Amino acid sequence: MTNALISTNYFFKNQKDFYRGKVRDVYNINDEYLIVIACDRISAFDHVMPKPIPYKGQILNQIAAKMLDDTADVVPNWKIATPDPNVTIGYRCQPILIEMVIRGYLTGHAWREYKAGKREVCGVKLPEGLKENQKFDEPIITPTVKASSGHDMDISMQEILDQKLVKKKDLEQMEAYTRKLYQRGTEIAEARGLILVDTKYEFGHNKDGKIILMDEVHTPDSSRYFYLNEYEANQKAGKQQKQLSKEFVRQWLIEHDFKGEAGQKIPEMTEEFVETVTDRYVELYEKVTAENFQKRSYDDILAQIESNVQSYLDSGALQL
Repeated sequence: MTNALISTNYFFKNQKDFYRGKVRDVYNINDEYLIVIACDRISAFDHVMPKPIPYKGQILNQIAAKMLDDTADVVPNWKIATPDPNVTIGYRCQPILIEMVIRGYLTGHAWREYKAGKREVCGVKLPEGLKENQKFDEPIITPTVKASSGHDMDISMQEILDQKLVKKKDLEQMEAYTRKLYQRGTEIAEARGLILVDTKYEFGHNKDGKIILMDEVHTPDSSRYFYLNEYEANQKAGKQQKQLSKEFVRQWLIEHDFKGEAGQKIPEMTEEFVETVTDRYVELYEKVTAENFQKRSYDDILAQIESNVQSYLDSGALQL
């Protein structure tokens, strides 16, 4: 298998602490900035898979960076610079522990809930007779509460207010931002021959107390895409839509009896399957950005990243 970036272990000047997430390694610089390194780890059902996916980190980082730039006029965000293909540097924020999930189509988790007989998701009532992947009349927002471990939990907008998890004015601002971002993402996707099916956004307060967009945006890990020109025909024929997202990995795991539940064993990912996952990520990158993907070299990648980040810090671009 091609080499992959599994993890990093640096200590940068003015570094205060370090956090390793499911996919990203996060370095806190002086409690003001974050150096976020997207690795090639892949997670599903809140479990990190044993094998990494080559180039996945680079793809996620570069899509997110482009989408943050392409939506910055809609919502202010945390990004400052991308000094390396796998690295984004941005402002450190106080996270709001609510993920704003917006869905234009009945698929994924929402479909699994609907198929199981539920007709309400996160306080949003759904009519009878809907089909998998059917487009909603209007996009629906189905938030989740971020958990420190395990699965994030579904929650309604009213429950967020009732439990005083977020101030009403902040929640209203997050909802408005979410709808604007999804509209912009939909427009970008359509221009590329894709459908932005659903996605999630994370927000936080910057040092001035303003709400800004954090984390990744419109990547295959945070979003689902369908092909626009195939959608109607597939729906009429009752065929599955091709997934340009991580959903096909979840489906593969489900087919191999794994949904992240207690007692279940993560199935073995063959080299051939890992290659197909890389290929699907590359395909999405090229479709959503309209650019050819340039694979970086994995030769001395840890030294490359450290050098690129340190050069940026030494440039004085950040006020430290």
